[in-house]
Amino acid sequence: MNKGFIHIYTGDGKGKTTAALGLALRATGQDFKVIVIQFLKGDHGCGEHLFASKYQPFEIVQFTNGNCFTLPEEQLKEDVEKTFDFIKDTMASGKYQMVILDEIFTAMNRGLLETARVIEMIQRKPDSIELVLTGRNPPPEIMELADYITEMQMKKHPFTRGIKARKGIEY
Repeated sequence: MNKGFIHIYTGDGKGKTTAALGLALRATGQDFKVIVIQFLKGDHGCGEHLFASKYQPFEIVQFTNGNCFTLPEEQLKEDVEKTFDFIKDTMASGKYQMVILDEIFTAMNRGLLETARVIEMIQRKPDSIELVLTGRNPPPEIMELADYITEMQMKKHPFTRGIKARKGIEY
């Protein structure tokens, strides 16, 4: 691969993280070193964490512990800062060919991470890295930088009928 591209998985439908993880599996199958860095996901018992710890196809890193909807904003801001610092170090390390930033747009939409900082990080991305960003409502300035944009659109979802998230499907 001569130059790594930038992918965005966005939209109000299910499947953004799932698509990014599918790409991680494909890349790992081709001997890429992959890391998934998650923002504002404090559940280490979800399926992707269990799979990664069992089979070790790639790393998953997250700094948030607990429910991001109930943690104090100050704690979330601190977690996002740790995550963002880790991303910069990870991309500079040269160790990975694919870096997935899961729910980075959620951190941005909640006011925990500024667009300008993310743009600068993207612009400094080494050419050797395929960069994947997920979450709803990416800023237009970041969409301009992307090579791939896939929008998941919700047409129907059991959640609208009051059905809670299901083990192995939503987490």
